[in-house]
Amino acid sequence: MNVYFDNAATTPLDPEVLDAMLPFLQTHYGNPNSIHGPGRQVRAAIENARKMVAHLINASPAEIVFTSGGTEADNYAACGTVRALGLKHGITSKLEHHAVLHTMQALEKSGEMQLSYLRHDAHGRLDLGHLEELLAANPRTFVSLMHANNEIGNLNNLTAIGEACARHQAVFHTDTVQTMGHYRHDLQQLPVNFLVGSAHKFHGPKGVGFLYRRAGQMVDALIQGGSQERNQRAGTENVYGIVGLAKALEIAYRDMAEHQRHIQGLKNRLIEKLRTEIEGVQFNGTSADTDQSLYTVLSVSLPPSEFNEMLLFNLDINRVAVSGGSACTSGANAGSHVLSALGCDPDRGTVRFSMSKYNTEEEVDYAVEQLAKMYRKNEVMS
Repeated sequence: MNVYFDNAATTPLDPEVLDAMLPFLQTHYGNPNSIHGPGRQVRAAIENARKMVAHLINASPAEIVFTSGGTEADNYAACGTVRALGLKHGITSKLEHHAVLHTMQALEKSGEMQLSYLRHDAHGRLDLGHLEELLAANPRTFVSLMHANNEIGNLNNLTAIGEACARHQAVFHTDTVQTMGHYRHDLQQLPVNFLVGSAHKFHGPKGVGFLYRRAGQMVDALIQGGSQERNQRAGTENVYGIVGLAKALEIAYRDMAEHQRHIQGLKNRLIEKLRTEIEGVQFNGTSADTDQSLYTVLSVSLPPSEFNEMLLFNLDINRVAVSGGSACTSGANAGSHVLSALGCDPDRGTVRFSMSKYNTEEEVDYAVEQLAKMYRKNEVMS
């Protein structure tokens, strides 16, 4: 059995999405910025995709900018806003994805703004009282805090954060890469200025994403060149990627309730079996708390063992694909800035299981069996 439990890194392409993309890989090849018939046909496909994304998140099509993915969208929001508005202060947390954390640190290093880090507890829960203090001391700030952490699955309260930002005239950007397509986002209700999605996290193609930019929000273009994306993002559009993104998000919203029940059931089973089979197992952040964590992610903290150094390698040999934290870092624990910020015990091993609609109970059972074998062997040797 081959088991893929690294869906927070990337998801398999939905066959319906591939079917939607194929015509734009084979026959509809016009440049969407050309005025002839083939070009207009492709332009219409892009604008229909934009309308679909906007409809699903209850926004205006003019507020959707297609990008090469979540990282570019995060960079565009942060750099473009700080420069357009001349903002001199930023707030984030040390638990953010590097797409945000490194971007804001680069802005500080260049002297464009001063950066403050929001406090959090040992489980990664953000201190919103501290956020109020920072905002009161630094009005007109750029705030970037994710919806769900990609490594430990913690969910943040976007409404509470957004309302605090609004009270202090701050600009609020949230990276929703891990929750887009898994939770509903209503931009008429959600008090955010920027929001980000990446297609390959919800069974769409890699290399395409979008930025929601609230109407009236000033931001400088990140990429200069032509007038594509209403002068907001130069370069010929990734047409088949954009079509695939919109189709993937449409499917995700259509089947969301069913998939959430299925995946939450897998996660509950995984937690129960790990607790039964491995003595001393713990869970990082709030990932084992149904109400406070992303239902697709479980971050597992394993007892000290000589096998921890080769943990992911040994699971891979046994045909179980997982990660130690984020796929954007290397190694099981050493590369994770999130686990480091939480003060996790470096002697314990960490496995991030992340599930999708395609996973099964049999795969959960097999993965736990392979993991438990290592720790039973360790107990015998001890």
